[in-house]
Amino acid sequence: MLLFMEPHVVTQGGTPTRDVYTVSRLNREARILLESGFPALWIEGEISNLARPASGHVYFSLKDNQAQVRCALFRMQLRRLRLEPKNGMQVQLRARVSLYEERGDFQLIVEYMEEAGEGALRRAFEALRLRLEREGLFDAARKQPLPRLPKRIGLITSPSGAVLHDILRTLERRFPAINVLLYPVPVQGEGAAEKIAAAIRLADQRKDCDALILARGGGSLEDLWAFNEEIVARALDACSVPVVCGVGHETDFTIADWVADVRAPTPTAAAELLSPNQQEWLTNFQGIEARLTRLIRDRLRQLNQHLDWQSARIVHPAQRIQLIHHRVQALAQRLYLIQTTRLQNTHSRLIALTARLRQNSPSPRLHALQLRGRYLYERLQNGATRHLEGAHQRLRQVAQTLHALSPLATLERGYAIVCRPATGVVLRNSASVKPGERIHARLARGALDCVVEKIHEN
Repeated sequence: MLLFMEPHVVTQGGTPTRDVYTVSRLNREARILLESGFPALWIEGEISNLARPASGHVYFSLKDNQAQVRCALFRMQLRRLRLEPKNGMQVQLRARVSLYEERGDFQLIVEYMEEAGEGALRRAFEALRLRLEREGLFDAARKQPLPRLPKRIGLITSPSGAVLHDILRTLERRFPAINVLLYPVPVQGEGAAEKIAAAIRLADQRKDCDALILARGGGSLEDLWAFNEEIVARALDACSVPVVCGVGHETDFTIADWVADVRAPTPTAAAELLSPNQQEWLTNFQGIEARLTRLIRDRLRQLNQHLDWQSARIVHPAQRIQLIHHRVQALAQRLYLIQTTRLQNTHSRLIALTARLRQNSPSPRLHALQLRGRYLYERLQNGATRHLEGAHQRLRQVAQTLHALSPLATLERGYAIVCRPATGVVLRNSASVKPGERIHARLARGALDCVVEKIHEN
């Protein structure tokens, strides 16, 4: 609402006087009225008469078919914009109504600017973002780590865009050993989101890539809209292969950026995130090689020192043999002297003992004892012969008597001794056996094993 001030009349001594405004006062109060009377507005129109003075601010006119208004976009707000204002561009502004006091120009102070038509898309974008965020699709716990050294990278992008060549050049520069599998898709236009989601699902099913890059060059919100579709977000969330999203420029944000495992500011940065720097690897390998070389050199130096120390302790075999030879000669000479002395001492002792032995020789006594031994032997032999003859005679008599009483003599007369084979019990009564039973009969010479056929009582 606009407020209009009545002319201020001042009375002095009852006589009215005029309240005369200066131009600066008028413009200042008009500015205050405009800024307090209008809230921040959204205005749509076409940019014209755009000027960029050295101050860094931007001044232009916003017009439609019937009118135009001057606009000022200051340097700080310009830096926050993601688009570059140009003549003929249809835009929507969020601005404050104001007045430039020095020239009395009615103008708009621009706070935010976007291309016309992006407003509805922006609201749809924010609605989907908030809904997916509430579902937890952006949670860090759902993100998968990127492989440290992928063998194959799947690239989902347009086959005809510059993005493909930028990514391939980056991979070739950083680590040319990585293979790239292209999933060609349209990156904008009708049906692009469905084809992008289908490519993500296909790569997830095939599992022939260690990681995926979803890439596209920069553009307006409408150009990037395929990456803000829910079908793409759901496909990214369900994908078990790590996905790096490199869509647009560093200031561009899409739903795919938040759902993907890693967001890269540009497609080239996505390739750099997934590819190790071969120069860094070579530098690391060179450092490892230098450390190994140093360790081996130090170890060899230690071993050489130890070898020198051991060599100083080791005597040459020829010298050692010579020393042993001298020692053996000395020992042999000492042994010869000792043996010679011992033999001489032993011979002298033997001579002395021989002389003593001759003085105390037992030969005469032994001769006498030999004679007595022969005599006693003859007596013993004669007495033993007589004793044996008497004993032999007595034995014959006893044997004859024993033979007369022995059962064997009875067997010589034709009798037999019958017994049980198992126990050796002599059978005296025929009633003690049964027909068919085995018996053993001993004769004077030999024995018989018999089977009882019939028993006779008498």
